Amino acid sequence: MSAARVFLDTNVLLYAFVSTDPRQGRALELLLTGGVVSVQVLNEFVSAARSKLKMDAAELDRSLEVVRSLCPSVLDSTVADHEAAFDLSRNGGLHIYDATIIASAVRAGCETLWTEDMQDGRVIDGLTIRNPF
Repeated sequence: MSAARVFLDTNVLLYAFVSTDPRQGRALELLLTGGVVSVQVLNEFVSAARSKLKMDAAELDRSLEVVRSLCPSVLDSTVADHEAAFDLSRNGGLHIYDATIIASAVRAGCETLWTEDMQDGRVIDGLTIRNPF
């Protein structure tokens, strides 16, 4: 599957930078293959990396540089994404933040969303959610 057709969720990025986590190998494999991320994913990464991984500003800068070089297709959030996400949240039983990631991935034309936070195998608007771990 080509990198342009997959979307990486925040947890994949986080695990790629945690050497003590058994999921790191798979997360690195996915990150090195590349894919699409959104500004929301980058913001969530910064928040979690600061609070959970205790990364300082220099580590965050280096980590984000790696992510953006391997995943150069970074999607801005749009009002259309918000509206689609709100609809998914209201009708599909999804948390608004997860729904926004799905809406962005669908808009990008992705076929697969790699995440461990959502229902593995669920298909939404042609996007298949997959838990790589």
